[in-house]
Amino acid sequence: MAVQEARQGPEPGAHDGGCACGDCPHGAREGHRRAVAAFLVKRDEYAAGQGLPAAVAHSASASRQWVSEELTQSAELVAERGRAEGESWLSRVWQRTACTVAAAVVVLLLVQSLTAIGPGWTAARTAGLLAALLVGGALTAASWLHRARGGALAPVIGEDNRLSTSRVVAAAWVLFVAYAVLVLVGRLAAASGPAERDALISGLDLARGAGAVTVLAVVCAIAVLVRRVVGLRVLGQRLQKVRAHRPRAADLLTDDAGRGTFADIQYVVISAVALAFAAVRLARRPDQLPDLPWGLAVVVLVSAATYLAGKYAEGGRPVILSVVRSREAGDLDGPIRTGDDIEIRGAGFVPPGAQTADRLSRMVVRIGAVHVHVPLVPVAGGFSNPTDAVLTVPVPAEVEPGRVEVQVITAAGVETNRYAIDVTD
Repeated sequence: MAVQEARQGPEPGAHDGGCACGDCPHGAREGHRRAVAAFLVKRDEYAAGQGLPAAVAHSASASRQWVSEELTQSAELVAERGRAEGESWLSRVWQRTACTVAAAVVVLLLVQSLTAIGPGWTAARTAGLLAALLVGGALTAASWLHRARGGALAPVIGEDNRLSTSRVVAAAWVLFVAYAVLVLVGRLAAASGPAERDALISGLDLARGAGAVTVLAVVCAIAVLVRRVVGLRVLGQRLQKVRAHRPRAADLLTDDAGRGTFADIQYVVISAVALAFAAVRLARRPDQLPDLPWGLAVVVLVSAATYLAGKYAEGGRPVILSVVRSREAGDLDGPIRTGDDIEIRGAGFVPPGAQTADRLSRMVVRIGAVHVHVPLVPVAGGFSNPTDAVLTVPVPAEVEPGRVEVQVITAAGVETNRYAIDVTD
């Protein structure tokens, strides 16, 4: 549908989507959608050999370069619209946070009202409802104060503008423990006798909440350690990171390329199960911290260790394995000359999350002292060049004959090893 609308052109009176009007037809989201549709139409037309000017149609290299430049300019427009849409989405998160918090408080009130039929309303139910109002109010206020940076999501958004799995898990445990303590505070404020107050204070003893406190400490330490590990690996060029247009819920379970990862999935699932168990324990015993069994606590710790090990194992520096002269059908074999295309074979040329055209167009190959931008070669549904394992570039006439070194610079700014080749006249 988007492709058909792009072929028909914009509606009368529609602007280019530079505003941030939310869900209106002329907002940032609509502008980004139209830019993507126009880019897909242009890419498919060029892949089918259509739209080439007569001045470059006779030359394969000239037409490839012209197509690459046109697609690069169109991709830059898509990226600009994507950033505008991402900023608009972040500015609306605080409103959605307020609605979500209000809905959660209403659901809690309904559940407490239904479960109070028979036993009656108790002080623990009042304390739980008041604690939920305090936590929800704090979240709403924080969302409004940081509304330009994603509201309540601001602390859990990583430097690459994606949701951080470790920070989300740690934040969930922090909010739950804070809610549990507020419930005890409410019970203590409503307690009438000294015996009841002493019993509530003893509910905060470490012996009763050691499992929950240990899990809280470990997940918070994992969040801090993962940030440090990722930062050092990026600076050491052992991990490639590209910035996303906006955070997505799928970031919790996937890598930067959108593929599901075992380490993240198991960490989120096990943490969610442990939180659900702790919430039930708090509902059953609102007079003390949830006594998380050590067996379940150890399971969470093993899950956290697996997640941390996965962060250490992911990534890797891109590497050139070989460079050969690109040969088409009917060409004679021979050495690499200026003007020839060379095929660079290796691994890790396209960082995770850099499969879009605006990222691919930023790839550069350094041949001697000359920087050559990797041309985009469109095919139906994507690009045949560059790819993660192979990319093809021409050897420009500015390259001096002799032995020169080839090096690839990825969209993340990471440089590969140097590979020497011989260029003849």
